[in-house]
Amino acid sequence: MKKNLIVILVDQWRNKTIGYNNPQVITPNFDAFYQDSVSFQNAVTVCPLCSPCRAALFTGKYPVQNGVYGNCMTGYNIALQEEEECLTDVLARNGYATAYIGKWHLDEPELNYCDAPESGASGWDAYTPPGPRRHHIDYWHAYNAWNEHMHQHYWEDTPRKIQAEEWSPIHETDRALQFIERSAGSPFALFLAWNPPHTPFDQVPQKYLDLYQGRTLRMENVETDKYTNHTGEQGFAGRELMQEKTRQYYACVSGLDEQFGRLTAYLRKKSLYDDTLILLTADHGEHLGSHGLVGKHTWYEESVNVPMLLRFPPKLIPHRNESCISTVQLMPTLLSLLDIRPPEWQESRDIAADLAACQTVTENYSFIAGYVSRDIFIEAFRAIGVLPVDVGWRAVRDDRWTYVIVRGYMPGEESQILLYDRLQDPEQKKPLNLKAAVWTSRAVALHELLMEHLRQENPGFARWAEQELQGVLPC
Repeated sequence: MKKNLIVILVDQWRNKTIGYNNPQVITPNFDAFYQDSVSFQNAVTVCPLCSPCRAALFTGKYPVQNGVYGNCMTGYNIALQEEEECLTDVLARNGYATAYIGKWHLDEPELNYCDAPESGASGWDAYTPPGPRRHHIDYWHAYNAWNEHMHQHYWEDTPRKIQAEEWSPIHETDRALQFIERSAGSPFALFLAWNPPHTPFDQVPQKYLDLYQGRTLRMENVETDKYTNHTGEQGFAGRELMQEKTRQYYACVSGLDEQFGRLTAYLRKKSLYDDTLILLTADHGEHLGSHGLVGKHTWYEESVNVPMLLRFPPKLIPHRNESCISTVQLMPTLLSLLDIRPPEWQESRDIAADLAACQTVTENYSFIAGYVSRDIFIEAFRAIGVLPVDVGWRAVRDDRWTYVIVRGYMPGEESQILLYDRLQDPEQKKPLNLKAAVWTSRAVALHELLMEHLRQENPGFARWAEQELQGVLPC
């Protein structure tokens, strides 16, 4: 008998903001699920940005290879391509009823092609019509990119907007339960994509804000009262304002916890809980003032390290797994756990056997990348003949070290070669600057791993790095 699949993908949720990692955060349902799951403290996003991570989850490919290296935004032809063989394509071919509910952010904005779309989509938003761009998703209740958490809209099979006048995770969880009810008796694959705690943090029901009202929270690694984004543009100032935003962010997570509890309670009631493979994770994290930053898109742990819990009693024993797992490993691993053979080229990324044996993977490291995806930076590099996929930064992360090669976001920026020892320096404040320091054997080994990966997946960046590091690497 085929088992079911539920993937819950949360937007902008860092690993340090969940009860079992931070007792300030009220998440009793997530914490109970943690005790009953395979948990990963070394899970990272393949790219700390919404669209690239989602595309990697669905294709099992790195961003340069699937073409989604930046957010699907106005003015640029970045989107999940119809010809990609996606997770939902494989599931549908194997008899699964499929559903996608919530934030999609894998289609081009309609404004790229029409000034006044029939759907009413604006900004980065889009109605994705039935057909190949949905990749065999049967039930569609989704939007592309729109951050109105208390007044969210959706599309199904026509351009008519469906307006929801309640917090989006509540509405989406209601729709998820309805889909499961309709799917009784046949295997289903449900993808539930909650947008909070993505900004704006204050768009959350008062009942969850009340959980943190009047509390002074410990803000980890926050040592300044002025905050910028990853490119240095001014965000806002004031530690009390950051306290308030932190309370709001935690409130969003507590609200998601309640919706997760509703979902798992329903599965138990319908005797589906133990027959369903459940993955709970996020597309990337959020700085919340750490390193003087807000947002994401850096190599810091607050940006790349995400919650990841996997429960499947038929094959997996609950345990804490120390594997460094990345987004690109999820598609083949989920398929394998469901006894569906992954596409042949993905089989080397399938870690289902390691998880079933409660083992750490042999090649215990992950590759992470930050690309240039904003128009001002894309155009600046194009003006000098450099592709946007060949700039930004690239990193390899194992269970202790993070090694980063930084080309920068604008032409003329000074490159950096950095090594972080997260065991001795968990807040990543004291990197070893390898352009001016003696290379350790571990630094050399990580560099070789990253360069081997880049030569295959991102040769343009690899060629630049080889030239840039001439005379820097030890002989």
